[in-house]
Amino acid sequence: MESQATSRPNIAIAASVAASGALIALFVAVLPAEFGIDPLGTGRALGLLDLADASASPFEKHEQAHKVDRTEFILEPFQSVEYKYYLQEGNTMLFSWTANGDLVFDMHADPDGMVGEEGVESYEQTTGSGSAGVYHANFTGIHGWFWENQSFDEVTVRLESAGFYERSVVFRDGGSFERDLAPVF
Repeated sequence: MESQATSRPNIAIAASVAASGALIALFVAVLPAEFGIDPLGTGRALGLLDLADASASPFEKHEQAHKVDRTEFILEPFQSVEYKYYLQEGNTMLFSWTANGDLVFDMHADPDGMVGEEGVESYEQTTGSGSAGVYHANFTGIHGWFWENQSFDEVTVRLESAGFYERSVVFRDGGSFERDLAPVF
């Protein structure tokens, strides 16, 4: 004798309800959160589309090899130098600079096509003898440092960097010149 709870119609109804619930969960939450597919608009409403982006690979591929740069500047008392790299929007640079004395410095960037101070973004303005980090270019343009020796002693600043930049430019003594940088291989 078959019990009421396990009868075939009850099993069929329970399976249909479970399958319907799974389909609803798939379209409401799983597709938007895992794959960024939002056919019902619920992913946007519930903020699940951001989760799809968060699961993206941390790997970022570039068409060209990165470049490495090492340079040194000697700053006499009250001299300054500005050194910048040309980076495309979204490209990164790993850097480390040290000096054998305190310098006033400003890490900043100038967007392509801007003249003068308009559009310049400054990220770190302070006094110190070194800094290191990773820089991500918000826009295409030149990105780098202004160093000024405000002491009566000669100060040497050494910079090492690696990144997806194209070239560098030096601003010194009222003029500027570009430096071509070779790829790693």
